[in-house]
Amino acid sequence: MTTVEVPHGSRSVVLRVAAVIAETADTHSVVFEVPAELRERFAYSPGQFLTLRIPSERTGSVARCYSLASSPFTDDLPKVTVKRTADGYGSNWLCDNIAAGDEIEVLPPSGVFTPKDLDEDLLLFGAGSGITPVMSILKSALSQGSGKVVLVYANRDADSVIFADELRDLVGKHPQRLTVIHWLEPLLGLPSADMLATLVRPYTAYEAFMCGPKPFMDLVHDALASLEVPRNRTHAEVFNSLAGDPFADHAPVEVSEAEAADAATVEVELDGQVHEMSWPRKQTLVDIMLDKGLDVPYSCQEGECGSCACTVLEGKVEMANSEILDPEDIENGYILGCQARPVTDRLRIQF
Repeated sequence: MTTVEVPHGSRSVVLRVAAVIAETADTHSVVFEVPAELRERFAYSPGQFLTLRIPSERTGSVARCYSLASSPFTDDLPKVTVKRTADGYGSNWLCDNIAAGDEIEVLPPSGVFTPKDLDEDLLLFGAGSGITPVMSILKSALSQGSGKVVLVYANRDADSVIFADELRDLVGKHPQRLTVIHWLEPLLGLPSADMLATLVRPYTAYEAFMCGPKPFMDLVHDALASLEVPRNRTHAEVFNSLAGDPFADHAPVEVSEAEAADAATVEVELDGQVHEMSWPRKQTLVDIMLDKGLDVPYSCQEGECGSCACTVLEGKVEMANSEILDPEDIENGYILGCQARPVTDRLRIQF
């Protein structure tokens, strides 16, 4: 049995595994118990993810992000779903080792891949295990919203379809609101942008969300662009393996007198409140917000998870790593707080 005596940082907690569910031959869901005193911290929005600290004999641990496939409105306990990948240490360790009763260290829910309005008509795309955050959004919208939901779900074959029975049941319960389109390679071959565009042409007014391997999401982006779906109505979830340790506590920011004198000024809107602060040019936005005691959304601090995505309303920043953002995102003012450093003297930023 896996046990964790104490968390490795002040942000993380140790959760007990309530159940492990075999979804397909290579996919397992991990359900967590959440004690009453942690329920507020682990309240989550549809489409968010958890970061798990997975033991490693070689490095001590690795951090991996897994989407919540559960809905905060229809499921009693949070659940992440993990699919094996050929060289994926984290996914293979979890599928091979984790069992009910085990303990694992977890960071609170994070991520911005979530609808602002569950009453919107939604066009959802998933491929393989990319169904996990999409499933959370789908169930939440059917439970709490009033709009229609269309899901396009691509898989290698019928045996690879995660949540097949649950999707069938949901269509039966919501036949007027939910449409599920399965794209199976043995029947339809590999999708192309033109094929996807033809398939979803009736739904171009819907808000679009996508998750899956990069080649699939590139096709979806191209398909929606060809249909002239506005870029601000398309949302993509992208994960990379985390190289650093997001479980370690944040080190205090140290600023010299010269750096303080040359600092920019930034107004940050967070949770409806505006905070004005000095922003030394060698520090990232996440660093200075944490140093001020603000509850800034972040997970990896490496530009790899997108949790700290925000919008520049005024001013200009430079970013060390912004590969997770599309060029269109950057053109529209999106930045990663953990990578952003000020270029202009004054900035306004909104989370």
